Amino acid sequence: MDWLRQLPIGQFIVGSSSWVRYLDPRLKLSWTIIFLTSPISAGPIWKIGLMIMLLLITILSGLLWRLWYRSVFTLLLISMVGGILTSLLPSTMVPSTGSIRPYNELESESYFRENNTLSGELLLLRWGLTDWDPPNQYILLPNALTMTRHSIGLGINTTTFLFTLLHSTNLLLLSTPPEELIWALTWFLMPLRVIGVPTERLGFMLLLALRFLPLVEEEIQNLLRSVSTRAINLRQLGIQGSLNLILAISERLLINILLRAEQGAEALIARGGHWLSPIHFKPYDTSTKILANVVCLLTMLLLLGIRGRYGIF
Repeated sequence: MDWLRQLPIGQFIVGSSSWVRYLDPRLKLSWTIIFLTSPISAGPIWKIGLMIMLLLITILSGLLWRLWYRSVFTLLLISMVGGILTSLLPSTMVPSTGSIRPYNELESESYFRENNTLSGELLLLRWGLTDWDPPNQYILLPNALTMTRHSIGLGINTTTFLFTLLHSTNLLLLSTPPEELIWALTWFLMPLRVIGVPTERLGFMLLLALRFLPLVEEEIQNLLRSVSTRAINLRQLGIQGSLNLILAISERLLINILLRAEQGAEALIARGGHWLSPIHFKPYDTSTKILANVVCLLTMLLLLGIRGRYGIF
């Protein structure tokens, strides 16, 4: 039950010798935004390419193997399972009206119907990779699994979206201290000060939220352990009882997190602490990797140009 402790999700490790660690945090934040926004309205080739590129960056980043291989494997497994399920589930609603085309227009369908050469057990999966239209109404089995071009596209979108969304943010948090990340975010939000947005206070609140990530994981771990030790049988509880149990666990998780936050705030006030402006968290050693920052910036501009030219594929 200690699997959450073996997955350092969103936790920066001090002492890393990775070259990504010494890049400008503004560049790393910009790269993360590109990974999150460029798949919008893009083609499947671009989405798969971004996923492969993110994997290559992770492998060549120089981060310790034990910091990311479990999380990458878990995210890949979850993303692929989600993509396969999305591909197998119906992607379109079949109309209830009959087809205006002749019944025996397709020789293969008429042949299967007349000779009954395919049994129901063998027809659980019907491949429709060459079908440009939605599945027709005359599928032999009403509950058959159908894969069309549209459903495969949805599966690719699900797989790439889940992996890119979760791993890009996790890689950013693994390679960037929370203080530098807050400074970079405040630097981008600096124009909002003109309209009175308290960017400094928002940045400090986000810094405290990042500091509480390990506490949230610990509370989730404790609740899962408490549920498993009680050997709760969800079948006996039924649907309503299971939903009530989930709501009770969520309520207890929220109460525990708020209690931890209140205790942390009281300890901070008791020690005479006060909030600091994110300008105090500006990194001072980014000039030591000028060449790496320039190469990273040029690569980012090149990637944006390729996205504008070939991103629809």
